[in-house]
Amino acid sequence: MTGNSSSLAAFAGFGIELEYMIVEREHLSPLPLADQLLRAATDDKVSEVDRGMLGWSNEMVLHVIEIKNQRPTAAFADLPTAFHTEVRYINRILELFGARLMPTAMHPWMDPRRETHFWPHGNAEIYQSYSRIFDCDTHGWANLQSMHINLPFADDEQFARLHAAIRLMLPILPALAASSPIAEGGRTGFADFRMEAYRTNAQAIASIAGQVIPETVSSRAEYEQTILAPMYLDIAQHDPQRILRHEWLNSRGAIARFDRNAIEIRVIDTQECPQADLAIAAAAVAVVKMLYDAGTAPLAAQQAIDTDALAAIFLDCIRDAEQAAIGDAGYLALLGFPGNRCTAQQLWRHLIEQLQYSGRRLADLWLQPLQVMLQRGPLARRILQAAGGDDSKEHIEAIYRQLCDCLNGGRMFIPS
Repeated sequence: MTGNSSSLAAFAGFGIELEYMIVEREHLSPLPLADQLLRAATDDKVSEVDRGMLGWSNEMVLHVIEIKNQRPTAAFADLPTAFHTEVRYINRILELFGARLMPTAMHPWMDPRRETHFWPHGNAEIYQSYSRIFDCDTHGWANLQSMHINLPFADDEQFARLHAAIRLMLPILPALAASSPIAEGGRTGFADFRMEAYRTNAQAIASIAGQVIPETVSSRAEYEQTILAPMYLDIAQHDPQRILRHEWLNSRGAIARFDRNAIEIRVIDTQECPQADLAIAAAAVAVVKMLYDAGTAPLAAQQAIDTDALAAIFLDCIRDAEQAAIGDAGYLALLGFPGNRCTAQQLWRHLIEQLQYSGRRLADLWLQPLQVMLQRGPLARRILQAAGGDDSKEHIEAIYRQLCDCLNGGRMFIPS
């Protein structure tokens, strides 16, 4: 989302960003073609393409392209078709290069040491600085695709309430959205290996990511003092030209963007088609709004829960997704769950049922893909089901070819 949301109240508009990998059409290996794709769409050397409602832009590496709505929109239901239209148009251009878009959050056999090519054009000094300070030829930097949700706020009070609500929901998002169980040609042991790699990609300066789950804050001033100031202090000796001294250096799972008065959620893996992505976004936003409205617990109670407790649930969910056991009774009470223990899948089912019976009913457009995720598991689980006992390169390639077809065709991946 590139438009300014500074005048928008909470939940008055949304920004969605979806990242996809560009791969070879025949063998699905990563291809560093993002600049050529952008140039082919505009006949100019650019880093962004304006397509009206949506736009495209580059990312750190040349094999990834981002599609996003250019301005905040409240017309959430229009976005799946709009994103799918852009996906199909990009794929038509990529055919000229023998390439196509691949969904999911990670390429299943990419070797980042050998196949990473950083964006060499505008803002290249940012990526060069990252690469110099951190080890960016790795999965946590070069092999990851996600959906970002941008939620606006109008003032400090809305910021505090929105931040508290998002912080509570972050730990369980991978249980619904994990799509990265395979990397380097094999099973990783994590349903969401993207987030496992991401959370450790800047360990040299631990304040940048913290525990991924952000600390409790009650105002912009407290956020700047608690989260941004230590990060800027720690990076200073590595970044004397202050190239990275910006809010986006923060790698937590949700970050404040005061430059556009929004909070950006970053822990959601890219799915197999835009309707699945947007269904997760719709469910996430609805749960955040329920918490924001203090529908299950007052603000003070939401803010009081310890970051360590939330981080522990998050780690379980990136490993086990919907099968993660949640035994923190205090956390479950904050989300309105009537029990002391459940799986993440049971918690999500309860939350969606709560929405249906509380006047916040999700549209049928979102319920259909959500039911697939709740009944068959997140995409990561369905990928593993499709793999069965065969982890050969040929079989994995066949599965991801089906996923590429799902993306272009705009349909869910449901293995037989």
